[in-house]
Amino acid sequence: MKLLKDLLYDVRIEEVFGTTHVAVESVSADSRTAKSMGLFVAIKGTQVDGHDYIASALANGTTTVVCEYVPEGAKNIEGTTFVKVKNSSEAMGHIASAYYDNPSSEMKVVAVTGTNGKTTSVSLLHSLFRIMDRKAGLVGTVENKINDKTIESTHTTPDSISLQKLFRDMVDEGCKFCFIEASSHAIDQNRLAGTKLAGAVFTNITHDHLDYHQTFDNYLSAKKKLFDQLQSSSFALVNADENHFEDVIADCGAQISTFGFNAYADEKARVVENQLQGLHLRINGQDLYSRLVGGFNASNLLGVFCVAKSLGFDPMTILTSMSLLTPPPGRFELVESPDGITAIVDYAHTPDALENVLKTIGTFTIGGKKVITVVGCGGDRDRSKRPIMAKVAASASDQVFLTSDNPRSEDPDLIIYEMQAGLDPIDKRKCIAISDRREAIRAAVAFAEPGDIVLVAGKGHETYQEIKGVKHDFDDRIVLREAFNPKN
Repeated sequence: MKLLKDLLYDVRIEEVFGTTHVAVESVSADSRTAKSMGLFVAIKGTQVDGHDYIASALANGTTTVVCEYVPEGAKNIEGTTFVKVKNSSEAMGHIASAYYDNPSSEMKVVAVTGTNGKTTSVSLLHSLFRIMDRKAGLVGTVENKINDKTIESTHTTPDSISLQKLFRDMVDEGCKFCFIEASSHAIDQNRLAGTKLAGAVFTNITHDHLDYHQTFDNYLSAKKKLFDQLQSSSFALVNADENHFEDVIADCGAQISTFGFNAYADEKARVVENQLQGLHLRINGQDLYSRLVGGFNASNLLGVFCVAKSLGFDPMTILTSMSLLTPPPGRFELVESPDGITAIVDYAHTPDALENVLKTIGTFTIGGKKVITVVGCGGDRDRSKRPIMAKVAASASDQVFLTSDNPRSEDPDLIIYEMQAGLDPIDKRKCIAISDRREAIRAAVAFAEPGDIVLVAGKGHETYQEIKGVKHDFDDRIVLREAFNPKN
């Protein structure tokens, strides 16, 4: 139980109707879970306005409401306190943090943002710190973790109430570090409000999420917002090889460092060797042999090294431990057939990510061996990238199978049709449309010969296909193994 006045310490309050000297036994932004003696935060969402559900929360016994405007006649409801704020979502983060006794102040929390590389980076960071025998938490797309215990993940970045509770659970389990994916949606929606960050990392920014942000400038501003909230004692690490890195750290008050493969970066690396068996990097003059593959992973590994170094760890200890890291599930994950066909499952679902993966695969094909790509685009998401995805796949592949990838409420054939708009006549001759993803993967395997590489892109670690609001069991890796071993 907390007193309301103690929960409002960092909240920008405009008006209060009622008393702040009242007990609060729960915090919720969902009127259905509002409880007696609870606090309800009314938030204007993209689909629903929580202010329309204030009456429902009060009917469930809520005694405190935080909102951006107070409903007509509500100011005089006996026994109820209304707190009017400028921004409810921002207020909720600070309230949730205070309710759980500001757990992020008891750990070193590092947020990673960027179009690509977030999941890989936080997964590698968590694994690295466990290898170095440090108690650490992870908040990400694939899973959340408290030390070695896995907790199901439903969003890239949870809502601020769930996030602060997760932080508290981590602290209670002894975690001293936490690595969190910070999606542009989450930053824009203030889900990290109330979180004290030890540092933040910018991996890159490319074409994505314009269905939500509308313009690239809005998307860039969301990334920048994360760095704007850093304190002077925090560190900001940015990838100097990427465009717009200077825009992201403009006006940032944290301690800024750059990393990259260019000579002017503060932390430098170069790729000595890149093979299907792994990478050989030289970071600040020291060698690192890693089982991860590709130039994009070289960048991820360098960022991970820089985070650990910024947190005070010895560089040689970091590099020795990093040599033990393995790729996260569904990130350039190899599935090999008995007769010499190699398949790669990767989460690449943006034009830039797909191009990077195909560029890496291209370095491994020799002697006329083919690159065969299976790719689709998600439904109810940024439609403008669909023709670009098809063009990227066709430009760097010998054969392409256009298929479904979580069509959600849309018709997969129409999604494929929009992808085909990006193809010229030459590209079209190497592309086949098969909307059934299982059949597309089987067709790609049947087309392949020993030595060829089959890329199945877009879903990576996911174990479902979402069609018309229903999630069906589907794992690219399992489907590939079945296609490679049809008699088993």
